Amino acid sequence: MSSSQDVLKNASTLASYNVLLQVMFRVLTFLLNAFTLRFVSKELIGVVNVRVPLGVLWAILLGCVWLWLLEVPDAQTVPYYGPAVVLFALSGVQELLAEPLWVLAQAHMFVRLKVVAESLAMVAKCIVTVVLVVFAREWGLYIFSAAHLVYTGFLVLCYVVYFLRFLGSKEAAKRSFPLRGAADLLPSRPLVDWSLARLTWSFFKQSFLKQILTEGERYVMTFLNVLSFGDQGVYDIVNNLGSMVARFVFLPIEESFYIFFAKVLVRGRDVRSQKQEEVAIAAEVLERLLKLVLVIGLIITVFGYAYSHLALDIYGGALLSSGAGPSLLRCYSCYVLLLAVNGVTECFVFAAMSQEEVDRYNLVMLALSVSFLVLSYMLTWWAGGVGFILANCLNMGLRILHSCLYIQRYFKFSQWKPLRGLLPSPLLVLALCVSAAVTTVSEALLCCDGGWLLRMVHVGVGGVCLLLVLTALLLTETQLIQFVRTQLLPKYRRKQT
Repeated sequence: MSSSQDVLKNASTLASYNVLLQVMFRVLTFLLNAFTLRFVSKELIGVVNVRVPLGVLWAILLGCVWLWLLEVPDAQTVPYYGPAVVLFALSGVQELLAEPLWVLAQAHMFVRLKVVAESLAMVAKCIVTVVLVVFAREWGLYIFSAAHLVYTGFLVLCYVVYFLRFLGSKEAAKRSFPLRGAADLLPSRPLVDWSLARLTWSFFKQSFLKQILTEGERYVMTFLNVLSFGDQGVYDIVNNLGSMVARFVFLPIEESFYIFFAKVLVRGRDVRSQKQEEVAIAAEVLERLLKLVLVIGLIITVFGYAYSHLALDIYGGALLSSGAGPSLLRCYSCYVLLLAVNGVTECFVFAAMSQEEVDRYNLVMLALSVSFLVLSYMLTWWAGGVGFILANCLNMGLRILHSCLYIQRYFKFSQWKPLRGLLPSPLLVLALCVSAAVTTVSEALLCCDGGWLLRMVHVGVGGVCLLLVLTALLLTETQLIQFVRTQLLPKYRRKQT
């Protein structure tokens, strides 16, 4: 029991620091984008966010595709396109060097290492971007490609320096760390553990398909030219803005608690074959996490709909708020709710699945990937950038359905029902519905052409509604509040210890 509690404590600490780290990253990125939008065109932003896939082979092959097969933007509007593609490819290859060390740090929950490494890398990237945008604006895409190369370089440097100092140290011996020196990081005989290789291959296929489901709209935009570079730029800015909470709250929770579930549960065994006290902890944590992300997602959906236009107007001015930007961000606010639930359900499912179940799920992912790409293409011709978000919503809904069915089957012969976490209290639902109606009317009457005074009144109305929602949350979701205080807030966790 104490072992499970220790794993939960470590996973909670990792999630807490990851959230803080991602908040810092998103704030820096938010300010950086708001700054650069005043100096560069939306076409340039659209080209920057067509990422060159990772890996040496893919970097070479797809670098050639980007340079010679795809449409090359006008050199006057987007200068230095070719060299920038090469630099982005090099940064991808460079980041691969840190990937094994990152996995090792995650598995052993080296929380501070990740925080320090990614913080230094992000600060360096922001400094390089700001300096080049101000003093060398004519460099075009060189600015963003060079900044990303600096980011990956700092990331690799931090991980390499840390592990060179850590391996063989007294601290490593105290932790009973499995690797003794830097040589242990290199390939050794036998070169391949075939049992692990088969499981790794299953997860590789799953990750590849998940990448298509996650970033598929970018491939459709790039290869099929369904949106202009300008429209791609607006879509990507809105996408980054809309996904801020998903990245700095939901993703750290998903990554950290995947480790928790994987350590507490034995992969491939049904619930009756597991240690019951550990199943109880896993079920309780899953229920609380589902309730947490559901509540956050509902709040974002309700208030995001009524404040999308104002947020984009403040963030990017008329460039973003005068066109399709507000509609994109409203749809994305609804999509965030699905992202939240899917992240937690899938992190449990992937931790509990056997290799055979992972292989079967890969077939499901393949069908979802093909249907998603086709649906993205069709909906985009019909609704523009909004079509991508609609396709993502349908895809995410199907993934949630699959995960919920798996969780229901997994706990079928037990007393635990963690999916009850997807049922918010009636008072909270009422407060959210009232807030949605009031803020929508407030936007129609007060925002956003009547000046800053009416805008501030609109913000005040939202503040009152948010206070109403939080009051309903505190009164009805006491177990969730206790979970957040004791597991996710370090101050209260230290007091409890």
